[in-house]
Amino acid sequence: MSQTMSMEDRALLQRAAHFIWAEADLLDSKSYDDWLALWTPDGHYVLPIGNGDDFENTLNLAYDDATMRMMRIERFKAGFSISSAPPAQTVRTLSRFVLAGMEGAELQIRCAQHLVEDKFGRQRLFAANVTYVLVRSGESFLIRDKIVRLLNSDGILTSISYLF
Repeated sequence: MSQTMSMEDRALLQRAAHFIWAEADLLDSKSYDDWLALWTPDGHYVLPIGNGDDFENTLNLAYDDATMRMMRIERFKAGFSISSAPPAQTVRTLSRFVLAGMEGAELQIRCAQHLVEDKFGRQRLFAANVTYVLVRSGESFLIRDKIVRLLNSDGILTSISYLF
């Protein structure tokens, strides 16, 4: 998209940023059922390894459709997984929102994310470039795709007990 945006596009980007901040708040507060409600049925939550875009045919840290998202949330809520017991506390900061494209009811938003994890008395920091494909739904949006490109996705990652 052009660096010069119309007032309507600026307002749309601002509404999308507020939606994405609200999503981050749901994840930080572990409001997983509310988070699941933000998705379209055909959406994908993806944490790729490396820089490729063929998520379906390559190894990813996560490539979750609706069923896999629900299963992942059930594991988090059950607390029986070693990676989620005890659950980590997280704080997300999202910034640098860019309206990367629009087509019909869909818009593509890119942003930067810093996530701080606190678990077992230690803190870790993760940085990522995130791409959202949002679908307009009334005055709000639904997430069709969320692609989180961790800066160290092909490096050493220990257990992760939360969603990015």
